[in-house]
Formats: sequence, structure tokens, C-alpha cells
Amino acid sequence: MVKVLLASLIIFLVLAAWVMVERLYAAFAARHPELGPFRRNDGGCSCGSGSCERR
Repeated sequence: MVKVLLASLIIFLVLAAWVMVERLYAAFAARHPELGPFRRNDGGCSCGSGSCERR
């Protein structure tokens, strides 16, 4: 039972760390636009004034 709880805790902590890194990256990219385009998570990209042509 302890192994199941520990595994669940580890998975939760890894996912929480992933979310935190994503937020830190977005904040850094917003503060430093000169370093390149920010890659959005909604499937789009930021090339061409915020929109890309889809083929």
C-alpha cells in the first residue's frame, strides 16, 4: 500500500513540476521578446504576426 501511495505522490509531483516549468517559461518569454517567438500550447504558432498558414 505504501508503494502505491508513494508512486501516486511521485507522479503528482512530476506533473506539478511540469506545470511550474511551463509557467516559468511563459513568463520568461513574455519578459524577453527579443529572444524569439513564444510557442503557444494551443497548437498554433507565433510566426507571421501570431498566425500561420495551414496546408
